[in-house]
Amino acid sequence: MEIRAAGPDDFDLIWPMLRDVFRAGDTYAVDPRISKAKAHAYWMTQARATYVAETDAGVVGTYYIKTNQPGGGAHICNCGYIVSPVARGQGIAAMLCAHSQDEARRLGYQAMQFNFVLASNDGAVRLWHRLGFETVGTIPDAFAHPQQGLVDAYVMYRRL
Repeated sequence: MEIRAAGPDDFDLIWPMLRDVFRAGDTYAVDPRISKAKAHAYWMTQARATYVAETDAGVVGTYYIKTNQPGGGAHICNCGYIVSPVARGQGIAAMLCAHSQDEARRLGYQAMQFNFVLASNDGAVRLWHRLGFETVGTIPDAFAHPQQGLVDAYVMYRRL
């Protein structure tokens, strides 16, 4: 698998993954009806950098890095990750997260913070803990999950 910077032509390969995850409405606090253009802005334009994971089967995952807060908070980044359903369970999210930490350091960030990890997303919470992130806060009833109702969201943090 190769993880590389996403180019302008990659969004057409990324969009189906984003669309399906966003439409499900159970992991990202994004309007499930988001348009392709707005998703492009969210994932590509507003990011400092966007990457794709590519195998012989094509693009199987993606992530972005954004500065979490401007000014005095600009030394901390935020990332978002999506793995194609056909590639889940193969360790790709862990590889993307490890890659993102290296890239974040290269870009000068000192820490990484996930602002809104849903407590109902057990796999992500377990993975982020395994990769050294601490849960530093809980936002009660932060997300209206389509099946589970109101669920908590975690703020997770790791020094780089």
